[in-house]
Amino acid sequence: MDGLVRGSASSGRGTTRPAGRFARTASYLLRGVTCLGRASTYLRWVYLLLGAALVLAFILVDSALGALAQDLDLPAVASGILIAILVAGPPIALGTLPAVREVEGIAVESLLGVRFEERPLGPARTWAQRRRTATWFCLHLITGGIVGTLSTIVFGVGAVLLAAPFRSPGRHELLPDYSYQIRGGWADLWMPAVALAGIVSLFFLSAAVGALLAYLAPRVLGPTPAERIELLERRTAMLAERNRLARELHDSVGHALSLVTIQAAAARRVLATDPEFAETALAAMETSARNALADLDHVLGLLRDDRRPGSQTAPQATLDELTRLVDATRAGGITVEVRRDGDLSQLPAAVSREAYRIIQEGLTNAIRHAGRSAEELSVDLSIRLDASGLRLELTNPVNGSSDHSGGGRGLAGIRERVAVLRGTVDAGLDGNVWRLAVTLPVAVTTKG
Repeated sequence: MDGLVRGSASSGRGTTRPAGRFARTASYLLRGVTCLGRASTYLRWVYLLLGAALVLAFILVDSALGALAQDLDLPAVASGILIAILVAGPPIALGTLPAVREVEGIAVESLLGVRFEERPLGPARTWAQRRRTATWFCLHLITGGIVGTLSTIVFGVGAVLLAAPFRSPGRHELLPDYSYQIRGGWADLWMPAVALAGIVSLFFLSAAVGALLAYLAPRVLGPTPAERIELLERRTAMLAERNRLARELHDSVGHALSLVTIQAAAARRVLATDPEFAETALAAMETSARNALADLDHVLGLLRDDRRPGSQTAPQATLDELTRLVDATRAGGITVEVRRDGDLSQLPAAVSREAYRIIQEGLTNAIRHAGRSAEELSVDLSIRLDASGLRLELTNPVNGSSDHSGGGRGLAGIRERVAVLRGTVDAGLDGNVWRLAVTLPVAVTTKG
């Protein structure tokens, strides 16, 4: 009984093996048919034909140079070396041109369907990139020359074989010293079949060679590991700059809009009873809006890549502009008390700029989140500079319903600015008082 069971199992395995081979064969055929139906197959064939066209151009040039070399009547060895240089020299020399990498990159992306990390692929900047581009260019010529030659043969002979059943019986010349026999009837159907098989095989070969080139293109034309690191560093620097500009825009324009809002509200309330104060508030609104436009123009000027030579952007504000900032805030009816300790003119320019933005954002947060009207809002600002560094502290009373932790990016932007300067931030409620304290460990030096 066991023998019968083992025999049955063995027989089952024997029947499944042919079935598995049949399934694999069917899968390969299906992939082949799918390959012929994809546009990428024919685009890759076109890319290889471009290489063949370049090979033809180099053949014409080499033929003329070879004829000149033969006229020199050099020894056989020297003549062979010269011909080898004339054959390999022009493609290698052309491949080292910086623009070839850019042109090949466009062709590879368009026809081989490759996506490079560096987009678009720029011209070769280093000799290492030029060497790799020359290697790729020669590889393109070799593979394109092979596929182009086969395409000429397959389509040339294939056209004759496809038309064979429609020709009169007899012997016909295919090529010099080569002929074929037309017998008439079904006996000649093998000729169109061979022609179609040759065309299909040509496209299979083109798809395979194109897939190989698509695999090699990022490794040859694309960036090396060292170039990838450099590219990542450039992207990181660009993102950091964008983040910095976003903070600048948030702090300057956000502060100006907050001031305009509170100044407009104050002017509306006293327009009939105190026209003089309303006029002062409207003038402060105009000043705040102009300053915001200047800051916006500065940031947009940094973002523009097409700045004209000689164009200038507004300088960034520093603590030298603190008086203007405080006066604009007071114009809205807000009480701002400022205490300074130390010579702020000795601060480095970078620290002075960041300190100004931190104070600006602190005032903006007080206006937005204190939960009080302008007349009821008071802010105490303390600035102290000594040997230990720069300390900024802003305090303002708040209502219980105020929310300093809500949705904006003000505190996050302050923390980012302070982190760059390796300082510390302490922000939070102390009873009914909101307190923002920033310490920047900077040495007292000459400003610059």
